[in-house]
Amino acid sequence: MYYSKLKTMHPFDYMEKYPKFLLLFITFLIAYLLFYGRGYKPFSDFIVSLGYSGTFVAGILFVYGFTAAPATAIFLILAQHQNIYLASLIGGLGALIGDLFIFSFVRQSFADEIRRLSREKIVKYFNGKLPGHLKEYLLPAVAGFIIASPLPDEIGVTMLAASKVISTKIFSIVSYALNTMGIFAVLFIGKIVA
Repeated sequence: MYYSKLKTMHPFDYMEKYPKFLLLFITFLIAYLLFYGRGYKPFSDFIVSLGYSGTFVAGILFVYGFTAAPATAIFLILAQHQNIYLASLIGGLGALIGDLFIFSFVRQSFADEIRRLSREKIVKYFNGKLPGHLKEYLLPAVAGFIIASPLPDEIGVTMLAASKVISTKIFSIVSYALNTMGIFAVLFIGKIVA
């Protein structure tokens, strides 16, 4: 009797309720298929034939949430066929372009909401509780970690774009350096694994 009252959810109900998580799961599945499909010669040959232009495009894709996993898989495949030092510099340049797009979009489109958010009680509370030096370095440190990792850069870039002390020039230098290091780490792993 108890079980008959429970509503059973069909898979389509979950897809309707959580479409973004479903899309994210699909991108992870694509990344898995890309990396483990590297043994499929025509596919692997196509990825390799893209050369450093493919590395540049993978760098752009590396910064976005829904394309970070496939881009990581592409870097892992390319690691066996490219100079990983040069590839990380080129991929970092692509990632910088992707990050600059996010940075300028957030700075221009979210400025009014960022100002409003800074006046919220909870933000004021934490702002008042954190020591000055910790506030000054914590936000950029967390944002930098997110940007350097294969995690989606949108969160880290938004954190830096919300900061008034980060100029576009400083952001560009930080973004390029961190993404280049992150891409180098992925390429290095790809060189070792395969």
